Amino acid sequence: MNLWDAMTGNDLTREMKAFEVRAQKLPDDYRAAWEQIKAHLFPYGDFTGRNLMPILDNALGLLEETAADGQSIHEVLGDDIGGFCAALAGGQGARNFRDRWREQLNRNVARKLGRLGG
Repeated sequence: MNLWDAMTGNDLTREMKAFEVRAQKLPDDYRAAWEQIKAHLFPYGDFTGRNLMPILDNALGLLEETAADGQSIHEVLGDDIGGFCAALAGGQGARNFRDRWREQLNRNVARKLGRLGG
């Protein structure tokens, strides 16, 4: 990856377009699950979303393999796609962007209050 791609996110755009091309080949119920997986995973992304690319790639690969095997989407993911995505992102306790922002805000406020009080 060159500096321009890193700064503009062009590499991420290309990867997402490649994922969408792959997803279009899936059956309808698998495509619907793919959309839900993306929606549930994005809160776990960092500022750029780069940390999600390998997770999305693996999730899409799982969908492709199980669709080729003829399994139903419910056999693969169950009824809790949000829980499946939380497990992919690192477990039920995985921090999402709100958690990280909240911690950063609390640190900044504590630092400011420490300066004012001391």
